Amino acid sequence: MTTSAAAAISIQPATLADIPTIIGLAEATWEPTYRFIISREQLEYMYRVIYTPASLHRQITEDGHTFLLLRTDGHAAGFASFSRLLPADEAVFKLHKLYLLPSHQSQGLGQQLIGAVEQAARQAGGRALELNVNRHNPALTFYERQGFLRHHEEDIPIGPYWMNDYVMRKELR
Repeated sequence: MTTSAAAAISIQPATLADIPTIIGLAEATWEPTYRFIISREQLEYMYRVIYTPASLHRQITEDGHTFLLLRTDGHAAGFASFSRLLPADEAVFKLHKLYLLPSHQSQGLGQQLIGAVEQAARQAGGRALELNVNRHNPALTFYERQGFLRHHEEDIPIGPYWMNDYVMRKELR
């Protein structure tokens, strides 16, 4: 998708063979991202539901999620996943995941990942991109800086727990 020779940054679609890399990145990013937002029990439960090899395989092969891997100097440093939001509106895409290693945050890499997702969505006919973010997640301001607006609130059950989110939306031009 995108490559920057000066900074040795590349963003490429992931394959099923990249599932172990995605899991490694998730292991390094999940706990630091959510430890101050949700309980340890919820954090561990949700991780086990979302980041097993079988779950990631299903997300890619059955749920239509596209994963993008961001590499710096040839090393995986982050990932994003997105899909068409169906059946509600074929012109709306959903950003499901965006994670960067803590050591690579605040370097503009998240903005590059979102840009790659927006570009792919536009090329597929997307007119808007939505995402869910926990209402207490500091990343909320990051998404607002990227042009996302709070669309509505949503409480989603995940097993015995709840995700208390904002649904944010950005019109793609």
